[in-house]
Amino acid sequence: MPILANAKKALRASKRKQVINNRTRSRLRTMIDACRTSPTMVSLGNAYSSIDIAIKNHIIHDNKGARLKRQLSRLLTPQA
Repeated sequence: MPILANAKKALRASKRKQVINNRTRSRLRTMIDACRTSPTMVSLGNAYSSIDIAIKNHIIHDNKGARLKRQLSRLLTPQA
């Protein structure tokens, strides 16, 4: 356990951020799974939105977000 006051404050802040990050990460996974099970334009839009939010909050890397978007978009486009 932290002893110094600033370490205690940092721990509290870290726990608050952890809750928010877990909520965002859970929503991201839920939307991606929903898009993979039933690929529609609405579910794709929701997945894109959650991916963009996760990228903006630095929960996932930019390139991973682009890769996920590409994989999901391929579910809707007919394969040549």
